Amino acid sequence: MGGPVQKDAYTLILEAIDQGLYRPGDRLVESELAERFGVSRTPVREALQRLETQSMLARDGRSLIVASLDHNQLAELYVVRAELEGLAARLAARHATDEEVRVLRQMVEDDRRLAEDPAAMSRANRRFHKQIHLASHNRYLVQQLDLVHRSMALLATTSIAAEGRAEETLAEHAAIVGAIAARDGQAAYEALRTHISRAFETRLKIDAGEVRTRGGTKGAAAS
Repeated sequence: MGGPVQKDAYTLILEAIDQGLYRPGDRLVESELAERFGVSRTPVREALQRLETQSMLARDGRSLIVASLDHNQLAELYVVRAELEGLAARLAARHATDEEVRVLRQMVEDDRRLAEDPAAMSRANRRFHKQIHLASHNRYLVQQLDLVHRSMALLATTSIAAEGRAEETLAEHAAIVGAIAARDGQAAYEALRTHISRAFETRLKIDAGEVRTRGGTKGAAAS
């Protein structure tokens, strides 16, 4: 048996953005990253170039900063996410094992105790969606959803932080799982699309200052 797998500089930086250690607009300095992650500057430089190519980073003069999404990019992202997530739910209704359905149901139950903690709820939400992706049993769809959720890391806050949104999210998750358990692909597709649509609506209200949030929480794949 081998030891733990070493993460490369690209993965380490991506995870740091995902976890909110670096937020949109923050400057990434090659030497500081190398020191933080205990790697040499060459792989860091290569990782930064790769992330810039993927539009995760942007140029600000000579500096590289964590990119942010404008209104149009946000709308485009949610359109793609709704379709792909809906497809994952439809396929999960068809292909999920009984064990996977039970895991999804347990996740919804376990997450009820997190409703008052937006940051924890956001992490739980990511796990829930990832489980549905895997339950689709389609590796190409999972790859595309990974790309979409990577871009979600460029959102500064989670819509789950909006007052009342955590409770709504749990109810929507329960409806999605119910449809998957019933092997009703169309209902699962529609339930997940509705879930993403409501999340997008909440995010627009947050950005417009129409709803209050509980703390400045960060959530990468937040609904």
